[in-house]
Amino acid sequence: MFGQARADLPSKIALVHEWFTPRSVGGAEQVVAAIDTCLTLRGHQPDLVALVDGESGRSGSPWQGRRILTSPIQQLPWGISHVQQYLPLLPLAIEQIDLAAYPLVISSSHLVAKGVLTSPEQLHVSYVHTPVRYAWDQMHAYLRRSALARRGLGPLIRWQLHALRQWDQLSAARVDHLLANSRFTARRIRRFWGREAQVLHPPVQVERFRWDQPRDATYLCVCRLVPYKRVDVVVEAFNRLGLPLLVVGDGPERRSLERLAGPTVQILGRLPSSRVEALMARCRAFVYAGLEDFGIAPVEAMAAGAPVIGLGRGGLLDSVRCASSGVSAPTGVLFPEQTPASVAAAVSWFEERRLWRELAPERMRAWAERFSPDRFASRFETVLERLWSGHQQACAAAGSDPGQLPGLAACD
Repeated sequence: MFGQARADLPSKIALVHEWFTPRSVGGAEQVVAAIDTCLTLRGHQPDLVALVDGESGRSGSPWQGRRILTSPIQQLPWGISHVQQYLPLLPLAIEQIDLAAYPLVISSSHLVAKGVLTSPEQLHVSYVHTPVRYAWDQMHAYLRRSALARRGLGPLIRWQLHALRQWDQLSAARVDHLLANSRFTARRIRRFWGREAQVLHPPVQVERFRWDQPRDATYLCVCRLVPYKRVDVVVEAFNRLGLPLLVVGDGPERRSLERLAGPTVQILGRLPSSRVEALMARCRAFVYAGLEDFGIAPVEAMAAGAPVIGLGRGGLLDSVRCASSGVSAPTGVLFPEQTPASVAAAVSWFEERRLWRELAPERMRAWAERFSPDRFASRFETVLERLWSGHQQACAAAGSDPGQLPGLAACD
């Protein structure tokens, strides 16, 4: 794959993720699958590790038949199906998994996966999707929405989140190298953990999408209907504009959005992937108001040839090139605030200048290809080879063998 000598990766590699359950299939799971495929193609299929495993024995699961090492949460009542209900125990649980036999440990972490215990002779590389949102900068918003907090348990929840913040920072210090899914996540890592992280954008399945279809005048919004996605401001903006908007997704906000929607807005609920792909391939533009750590859906829309009208904060700053900023080869328009007025102004500017004529679908697709699984695999493999080679050199200088893990000899 590369024009240079490959580092000899160890035969035993652990790939750690928070949990493998049918309830959780998203960007983090795509990263795990991409890393697993990358290593397997090199002849080093990793052993999978998680708090709980609800997939290896499920027919049709991509992880069917795989050995998955789990934590004590696996044996608790409803641990597999409702692992998050054990949040106070999860830091302790992840530390109970014995990974001493693995010279190389790779974690995919958005909560506690990075907290596995390793020795100085092991190399631990963690791909971080986000520091725990509801324990850090989104704690107050989380508490305002929490039913338990409204029932008088606010002080207890605050104490638990305080303890989680302490462990989160402590466990981050134990990781050898941090990878972040965006510059936004890297900044949050620096603020909350005091660590530097290399940015490696996640893989997006761009090949799923057609970009060469005739387009109509409809705008599209696709996401989970939860408060932080701020679909309400998108709906209100299109109510004001009187332009056609389709909202695809389901979640606790659906009923309130259906009540808010005006005559030009349709809340379609959850749709099959094939239907979503078809809508992305035909819409005039994709509208997104959520503050994302990266944001895979906007890249998927661009893979389908659709320009993006999105929030100019967070991960979208890595994936959308704003037409109003004077950059070459723009791929959409970014608005500054999560308000109906800000969304409406961006859409109006897009309409008045007929930007869909300038932002050609083939250009959107070409830009989205930068985030393809092949690109991710190539970059990840290059980073991993460099880190493993450096780790071997450090251990050799200290007189130990990182591939054999002899006894408890230190590597410092």
